Amino acid sequence: MKIMMVEGRYKGEIDLSKLDISILPKNIGLATTVQFLDYVDKIKQFLQSNGIKVYADKMRQKYEGQLLGCDQGGAEKIKDKVDAFLYIGTGAFHPLGIAINIDKEVFCYDPLNAIMSRIDRKQVERYNAKRKGAYLKFLDSKEIGFLVSLKPGQNNFKKAVEWKKRLKEKNCYIFAFDTLDFSQIENFPFVECWVNTACNRILDDYDKFPKPLVDLSDIEKMELAAVKVN
Repeated sequence: MKIMMVEGRYKGEIDLSKLDISILPKNIGLATTVQFLDYVDKIKQFLQSNGIKVYADKMRQKYEGQLLGCDQGGAEKIKDKVDAFLYIGTGAFHPLGIAINIDKEVFCYDPLNAIMSRIDRKQVERYNAKRKGAYLKFLDSKEIGFLVSLKPGQNNFKKAVEWKKRLKEKNCYIFAFDTLDFSQIENFPFVECWVNTACNRILDDYDKFPKPLVDLSDIEKMELAAVKVN
């Protein structure tokens, strides 16, 4: 089945009147969703005219500065150049992804309602505490369930198979799905810890899992850190 991605660009006016320059540091990483990409140049000019140096980049994204819910690669690429990030858009879902994965302050500006805010660091700390706890449970668990999405762009079946072979001291099972049905998770009570290989924002639904849930990227990061130490 062919899949066609259709971009939904916002065509109305944006209001930058309440974008408070005084609380922003001098080096800012700019991030937004596809809806507001047509206004990136206007926003850059506004910031630069007020003495702020603006950075934007991309990795797997199509456009510089583009932010996806499960992919903050563009922000990761410039994290060492900036003091903080400025997210242009509505809601907290997308900027929370930056704050969770990058230890920088994230400011938010809603250009439709002219509202300035910032991501609550306590919320990020609670989120990351759950991630750490889940990783520790993974280390102690014998029965592991790998969650594999069949959706394009999220399918990491090969990675799940590779890790299943590597974790010889554990009993690993692979569960493939198109749309994750949380109620079905309870049908496998023998699983002590779940490993997510799909969109990492499934962790937002951590409380819906009867057992700890760890993201595969967290396991990979901890393994890499261990190798560097040794």
